[in-house]
Amino acid sequence: METREILTRFKNGELSIDEAEHYFRKEPFEEMDDYAKLDSHREIRNGFPEVIFCSGKADRHFVHIFQKLYEDNGEVFGTRASRHQYELVKDFLPNVEYDELSHIIKIEKTEKEHIGKIAVCTAGTADIAVAEEAAQTAEYFGSHVDRVFDVGVSGIHRLFSRLEVIQDANCVIAVAGMEGALASVLGGLVDKPVIAVPTSVGYGACMNGLSALLTMINSCANGIAVVNIDNGYGAGYIATQINRLASREYNTK
Repeated sequence: METREILTRFKNGELSIDEAEHYFRKEPFEEMDDYAKLDSHREIRNGFPEVIFCSGKADRHFVHIFQKLYEDNGEVFGTRASRHQYELVKDFLPNVEYDELSHIIKIEKTEKEHIGKIAVCTAGTADIAVAEEAAQTAEYFGSHVDRVFDVGVSGIHRLFSRLEVIQDANCVIAVAGMEGALASVLGGLVDKPVIAVPTSVGYGACMNGLSALLTMINSCANGIAVVNIDNGYGAGYIATQINRLASREYNTK
């Protein structure tokens, strides 16, 4: 049984104190032999379950962690996954999904509610892989996401055509490589927080995203926070926190 389900059933009088305590007496982490300690109480502390960073994990470790998190939560989400890792789990978990573009692997509940609104914007089409990581992260955590792609400063009129959608969001994610100017432009056009995501897209002098990172950090526009290069997951996570705070539906539950 999931943490939120336990809490809901307890509040509704469907579980006794002893039954609820039996669940919460579990250790705050679960040992996985000698290679991992799954943070089973993370959702209680932070409001979000643990996510798998898949890249670099041994096949055996990845499979066991993925399966255990699915058993515990009824869904599971992993970033930076490879097709090889997808092939490892799809035979015994046939409902697993894999996105080649964002490298996200997941099993997600179909009845999930998506609240509020986050706008995920990219400067160019080459930035969409990172933007999809951000968008799918936010959606997995229960946010409604509007995608506004290919609206960079080299054709600023494209951005203005979607400005109403962007301004209506509770939070904006700006994903851009090259010089990373999109975040500054958006920061001057919206009254909501802008999370800037520099990408490693560009020619040699972009230094694998460092030029965009420095531009975003040095922006003169207000209300901009910056995550690490290509860190779509981090942007989607923070945006969801902001969206939850701003969403009336969430605060009145």
